[in-house]
Amino acid sequence: MSDTLLRISNLKIEGRSDETWMPIIKGIDLELKKGEVLGLIGESGAGKSTVGLAAMGYTRDGVRITDGEVLFDGVDLVKASLPDKRALLGKRIAYVAQSAAASFNPAHKLINQHVEGPVRHGVMSRAESEEDAIRLYERLRLPNPQEIGFRYPHQVSGGQLQRAMTAMAMSCRPDLIIFDEPTTALDVTTQIEVLAAIRDIVDQFGTAAIYITHDLAVVAQMADRIKVLLRGEEVEEASTKEMLSHPKEEYTKSLWSVRSFKRPAKPAIQTDATPVIRLKDVNASYGQTPVLHDVSFDIHEGRTVAVVGESGSGKSTAARCITGLLPPTNGTVELDGEALPADFRRRSKDQLRQIQMIYQMADTALNPRKSVGEIIARPVEFYMGLKGREKRKRVDQLMDQIELPASEFYDRLPSELSGGQKQRVGIARALAAEPKFIICDEVTSALDQLVAEGILKLLAQLQDELKLSYMFITHDLATVRAIADDVVVMKDGRVIEQGPKADMFTPPHHPYTDLLLSSVPEMDPDWLTKLLEERGRDNVGDMATDKMA
Repeated sequence: MSDTLLRISNLKIEGRSDETWMPIIKGIDLELKKGEVLGLIGESGAGKSTVGLAAMGYTRDGVRITDGEVLFDGVDLVKASLPDKRALLGKRIAYVAQSAAASFNPAHKLINQHVEGPVRHGVMSRAESEEDAIRLYERLRLPNPQEIGFRYPHQVSGGQLQRAMTAMAMSCRPDLIIFDEPTTALDVTTQIEVLAAIRDIVDQFGTAAIYITHDLAVVAQMADRIKVLLRGEEVEEASTKEMLSHPKEEYTKSLWSVRSFKRPAKPAIQTDATPVIRLKDVNASYGQTPVLHDVSFDIHEGRTVAVVGESGSGKSTAARCITGLLPPTNGTVELDGEALPADFRRRSKDQLRQIQMIYQMADTALNPRKSVGEIIARPVEFYMGLKGREKRKRVDQLMDQIELPASEFYDRLPSELSGGQKQRVGIARALAAEPKFIICDEVTSALDQLVAEGILKLLAQLQDELKLSYMFITHDLATVRAIADDVVVMKDGRVIEQGPKADMFTPPHHPYTDLLLSSVPEMDPDWLTKLLEERGRDNVGDMATDKMA
């Protein structure tokens, strides 16, 4: 009896552009054994997610499989009927998407969406599934596991939502899980718990997995083998250790050598300089729950302050206080030395203009029905009052600044752009207001390393040209090393350490800062195992005692 669970042969896929069908996957072969994890890597547009979806016999709108077989346990998913696919999807084959925010139904509580699969497939009763969900939430380090499932998607953080999706995929104990960047939205300490939980369930139940990621250090911890893709074709494939130590192809070697960009930190600020943004003893609450406690830090002209910490540490809440979306209960936010009204609705148009934001998930931040030109033009007209030819001229200038020529991209919809291109549009939209200060909320976390490098270089170039100040919210300490001048470390709504970047990365550290630094994955397949052993743990605990039928 063969132990091969999935075999893909000569897979060819086309995508439609206008009325023309173009090849996007050009004859990929793939084999996956029971209990094996295959890592799929490559830059944006390589075809990783398209192959991952095809492993379920699925393609997105405007995409079609034109040739090849996708055999799952002997069933050809390309030719299988819709009822036959539905019997498999969710029960024996599960999918964890990159963008949890775009994947959950906002009208239903998490627990209702979690139990739907097990109940419909007859794996468990509703009560059993709810109990199992709580166990999975515990293993994935979700806070208040007994209660969190009864929240709506908008009531939890992005990292928490991603873990809830991972739990939902595991609910039927499937034979195959497609992980499409499942730890993108997670901070480094939570990422360790999630990676360990994923690896644990694979080991316990013999679950096979395709692990799609742009994070090479992460795939090193998870995969038995790695397949490298470029523009819809296979570059090379080998065992993880062989691929990491002796990549054969130049393209693979180029992936291994990214993160070359590292901006020198600027000289220390004069103590009497007026900061562009100052948070002074800021406290904030969600309802009756305090979430920020006496938060204070400054951001000066032309500098980048990286704010780091675990999910729920208060990073994004501090940003909401700065923008006026969440008025502080105490303390002040100052712009150029003057206190801002706490609520954005009481701020002048010029005060609103000076503070802009670039969001983590460009997929959900851009209006899908508006063209790129229209998206950028709106703040140009609203804040600068430009219309007609002057407005179009300014939009063209902004598109040149982000290296997306208007002649090619003005009329495109967001769905026609890559992830990196969408993020560039988000940057242009922020620049359109001609602000002094921009909040960058995890702007590279959803991008592959080559594309992320380009975004960081663009932001650095724009900062130099326009004397912009950035608050860079991130859980990626490699990004902090690359772009920050100063670092603020937050935990449980408090600032526990802050200072120039050089000081923050030089021992001795605060114990929590040391925990963050030691949690950054390394390009060593044994790194996660060694780290868990050092911290006195073999795994994150049993996911369950018996595999559900």
